[in-house]
Amino acid sequence: MKLALAIGLNIGLGLALVAWVRRQRREAELGAWLPPLLALKLLMSSRDYFLLSGDAAYFQRWATVMTSQLWAAPGSWLRTLFSDELHYGSQHLVYHGYSNTFFIIKLLSALNLASLGAVLLNSIYLSLFGFVGSWQLVRAMRRVFPATPRGAAVVAFIVWPSVLYWTAGLTKESLLLGSAAWLLALLLPWLYAAEKPRPATVAGALLLALLQFKMRFFFAALLFGTLAGLAVIRLVQHLGGARRRWAQVLLLAAVLAAGAGAAGEISPVFRLNKFTSQLTRAYSELLASSRQLPHLEYPTLVPTVPGILRNVPKAVFSVLARPWPWEASDPLFFVAGLENIGLLLVLAVALGAAGRGRGGHLPFALGLALLVYCLGLAALIGLSTPNLGTLNRYRSVLLPFVLLLALQNDYAARVLRRVGL
Repeated sequence: MKLALAIGLNIGLGLALVAWVRRQRREAELGAWLPPLLALKLLMSSRDYFLLSGDAAYFQRWATVMTSQLWAAPGSWLRTLFSDELHYGSQHLVYHGYSNTFFIIKLLSALNLASLGAVLLNSIYLSLFGFVGSWQLVRAMRRVFPATPRGAAVVAFIVWPSVLYWTAGLTKESLLLGSAAWLLALLLPWLYAAEKPRPATVAGALLLALLQFKMRFFFAALLFGTLAGLAVIRLVQHLGGARRRWAQVLLLAAVLAAGAGAAGEISPVFRLNKFTSQLTRAYSELLASSRQLPHLEYPTLVPTVPGILRNVPKAVFSVLARPWPWEASDPLFFVAGLENIGLLLVLAVALGAAGRGRGGHLPFALGLALLVYCLGLAALIGLSTPNLGTLNRYRSVLLPFVLLLALQNDYAARVLRRVGL
């Protein structure tokens, strides 16, 4: 029974994947890049078979327990699915409140029906989700904004080294980036190509938004706020207003302020005093366990608005620039440092191009919304994550959006065309 179900599910998934690849390959210019990029993503996901991280092993261990519960007592599995506790035989796992770790365990417990608990297959499933979501955004950018560099989204969401590494396999980042990219891919045609939302795509967008929220709700809140601001700007523009850039900035600021106030009323977690205390507590706890490792320190960080704002510039810069190549003897830190130097060069070229009026053809409102999202997320990650190794993983969800903006300029477009993108 278990084997037959697994074979059936994998045959269905395989047929759906083949049909999807065939459709995508028909697209001019981008289609030829799909097979090698997909193969690269799947190859990277195979690392979990040879080198399983501690987090991934923890996910898989408890997901296996929960799958056993599903086969033995489906009703108990359903109750676990909607609770914060797992009790099966002598195995007990209890979270005091919501946990995104428990959420991914629940998700993997269902995927185990197809994988039979095989780590490699689960790694491939999550990698495929992240890749498809990213590719949907690549296609949407090309279709909605044909004047922008078609290779910018490819490099940003699929090829960039740390993004490729951290968003493949049994990682939360695979789900985070895939859901964020796919959600944006669904929204862009509605906002900029006058496409009418269909019930199926609306339902898909809601599911993607739910997944994003379940994985990291602070990340999701910032993404939803900026996308809501963008939607309001487009609505006002459709009515004939918000043509000037300063008006668009004010509209986005007003939507974000109203959203923050409403979120604080809905849940205490989003209230300013609660948020600042959580942020500084997360920083202090991770710093205590990172003293012997390359890390960041904010001596003046206190749970107040001035204390947070004082350290935001350093946090944002650190997310983009640290670690340096010479910062540790670990080869991975050296490689990450080289990547950071490359990233800073890309950003320097983008700033220089913008100063010369060659910043590209992305609509100002969209660029503004993505920039605010990038800066806000960089500040959040930088202030709460002093451990540079963890920071490098967390920022893999942020970097694609930073690079998408940075590669819009005319100079980057010229280089991308030369390499066939």
